[in-house]
Amino acid sequence: MPDGDDFTTRYRLLHRLGSGGMGTVWLARDEMLDREVAVKELTPPPGMSEAQRVEAVARAVREAQATAQLRHPAVVAVHDVAVHDGKPWIVMELLRGRTLAEFVKERGPLPPEQAAALGAQLLDGLDAAHARGIQHRDVKPGNVFLTDSGRVVLTDFGIARFAGDTTLTQADLLIGSPGFIAPERLDGEPGGPASDLWSLGATLYLGAEGVPAIEGEAMVRLSATLSGRIRPPHRSGALGPVLMAMMARHAAQRPDAQTLRGLLAQVAAGHAPQVPSPPPPVLPPPPRPHEQVHGLPSPQTHGHPVPQAQGHPAPHGPGAEPDAPGAAPVRRRGGLRLWAAVAAVACVAGAGAGAALALTTGPGERTSFDEPVDFCKLLTAEQVRQIMGVAQPPAGRPDDGGCAWTTEDTGIALIPVTDSDTPQPWALTPESARTLFANLDREHAKASQVTWEWKEIGVSGATAERTVRRAVPGLGEEAFAYDLASAGGRTHSGIVTFRLLDLVVEAQYSTRSSRPSDDDIRSGALAVARQGEAALRGLK
Repeated sequence: MPDGDDFTTRYRLLHRLGSGGMGTVWLARDEMLDREVAVKELTPPPGMSEAQRVEAVARAVREAQATAQLRHPAVVAVHDVAVHDGKPWIVMELLRGRTLAEFVKERGPLPPEQAAALGAQLLDGLDAAHARGIQHRDVKPGNVFLTDSGRVVLTDFGIARFAGDTTLTQADLLIGSPGFIAPERLDGEPGGPASDLWSLGATLYLGAEGVPAIEGEAMVRLSATLSGRIRPPHRSGALGPVLMAMMARHAAQRPDAQTLRGLLAQVAAGHAPQVPSPPPPVLPPPPRPHEQVHGLPSPQTHGHPVPQAQGHPAPHGPGAEPDAPGAAPVRRRGGLRLWAAVAAVACVAGAGAGAALALTTGPGERTSFDEPVDFCKLLTAEQVRQIMGVAQPPAGRPDDGGCAWTTEDTGIALIPVTDSDTPQPWALTPESARTLFANLDREHAKASQVTWEWKEIGVSGATAERTVRRAVPGLGEEAFAYDLASAGGRTHSGIVTFRLLDLVVEAQYSTRSSRPSDDDIRSGALAVARQGEAALRGLK
């Protein structure tokens, strides 16, 4: 035990109760109040710099202090928090019993009525936390405790941010367990109360069905979550439709806490409630051909730079701004070309790209891409229609080894990227792909002014501001994104670059329409990347 048997002068550690990705839980005695408590010793993950460790400790203390203000029977009580030996120690009430995951493993699934009653109690606890602006971020069966006295208690509020999950490597980027993380958080969004409710739905699903809603290797679960592939429940009875509503792909389609409370109460009472039909997902409206903007709206993308292109840049079209003196081609992507201007805009320090997942491939899974892939088959017509927000999706057109889908003012594309030493992207090795991605990451670490064109959507020789790249968690082995915006600040292009095994791919969404918002464009580019990655993983 650290420091002999004592943690500070007040808490005496008795023995270890368990260890995991978050650290170690001790049975301890509060000498001042003469009672037994649980003390969680949080251990920083390996690879943290000293500055990161200090910030993580400070944040863990802040969040534990916020959680200590919660007083609800469905939320574990936090008595105290302190920093000792450079680590945060959280003093909590001692719970005796087992987790929901342990209970189901030992005794099998719960009856639907009991699972619904359990969910109603947890919902009340989450609602109380959300009212104080506190999100859990890691609701899962292992964090739901069934006490011997009959309480249902949600544990580890906020603590997940300190150490992350054992299946994910990058702390503070993507926290949670695959299969229990809401899809919008996998999209790189911070999430909100609806994200916790999605995770609660996945938790109750396991409780009522005895198996997870999404099974398979971690990457398979992440892909299924993003595409909304939830296995319909078979044992949950009247609870089944409620679970599916809680796990709707889009947060706005899920029932709010008040509606959900009523639905769970009806199931717990033995009734079959009428689950309200969800509103349709909000998609970018179809672009109007006559609408032009000074800049293009950009999707929330996180991508990496592409290698310097070979060949000559295309001549500028009518009305285009002249190239800056000495401008060099930065990138060529079929109909889209970019040149870096001599004068760069102010550089912004950005987080390094690559929220890489430390996951291994399972039996029979692809380990490399050494033959050409038909990129035009990676997106279905329905996916193209939804992403572009058009009634009639355009057909894919081969472009630089990849594929582009364009209308007269909007385009999306998936293009494989290679380096100057490797003519074909299929000839990259895992090592050269990692090097290529690292070079692209460094290249896009600074904002700059560029000239770009995509003639198929009516852009020729346009000047744009390229933003600093942003890391994208949960996409490929590593990924980043950046935007192109007009001088007026309107985003018109979202670009995402990701590495999957030995293949580096760029996804893009660009538009001249003023209808989609900046977030719509970024989300569109990220959707192109996510759908493309899922299809690539599914290739045999």
